[in-house]
Amino acid sequence: MKIIDAHAHVAQYIAGFTSRGELRPAGGGKAQYATGEVFQMFPPEMGDTGVSPEALISVMDDNGVEKAVLLQGNWLGFQNEYTYAAMKKYPDRFTGAATYDPFCIKAEEIRRHLFDELNFKAVKFELSNGSGLMANREFYLDGKVMNDCFAHASKKGLTGVLDIGRPRNSCWQVDAVSSAIKKYPDVTFVICHLLAPQKDDGELLKQSLNKLLFKNVYFDIAALAANQKPESYPYPSAVGHLKTAKSIVGAERLMFGSDMPCTLARDSYKHLTDYIIDSSAFTENELEYVFYKTAQDVYFNKR
Repeated sequence: MKIIDAHAHVAQYIAGFTSRGELRPAGGGKAQYATGEVFQMFPPEMGDTGVSPEALISVMDDNGVEKAVLLQGNWLGFQNEYTYAAMKKYPDRFTGAATYDPFCIKAEEIRRHLFDELNFKAVKFELSNGSGLMANREFYLDGKVMNDCFAHASKKGLTGVLDIGRPRNSCWQVDAVSSAIKKYPDVTFVICHLLAPQKDDGELLKQSLNKLLFKNVYFDIAALAANQKPESYPYPSAVGHLKTAKSIVGAERLMFGSDMPCTLARDSYKHLTDYIIDSSAFTENELEYVFYKTAQDVYFNKR
């Protein structure tokens, strides 16, 4: 079976900024918050202070992954130029999304560089309270600032990728996202992490997905397994969430993503694919959409 990883990351070096302040490399794949906390961010064999495109390709080749979509956020730090370089060096393996802080005074100049000069075809906003744009400020996802971002995406024909964090946080604004999406039916939206449901969020996920039933909305399922703590492989709660999602939005609206390299500090890439394949949640035909066809259409056919 062919595989596209629709949610992966490269990092020239860890350069994050989070609710715990700056996040910097501590060596051996570890990172340190400004609070002093040190943790294993990614496997040491993938890099010392960052993760190269070659490190991702090695994992991809070992696991039969044809292509990957490179996304960005505040946790690893914005990596626009590094992502662009990876896409240009390996055009048959990578595409990616640019990112920016819309609150920057020079946001328009940044957008001109990213989307007119570098010609990115997708834009991603990580909005979580922990390590997204709401880590240090709170705002409304259907407010003026984000509507300006979505209008720009519409004007430029960009795919809009949104990570709205986890349930029960102020960033998790499903109603606001639904309201915003209704205004931009010509923009293809991808919601990351299947809305990041936790272990006991089955009913909440069902209610929320029903609010996002639009023809232009897709979901990646990256880190779905990791969000089911303390469960481990084969992640029965994640499988339950996949079955719920399939019953509401359909398998053709779901895309596999690993969220590597960080998820590989906790489990193997093989487990992150096998729990889906062996779950009985999808037919063979549906697995082709989940693992390849949908991501090909949403991300790679737009290049």
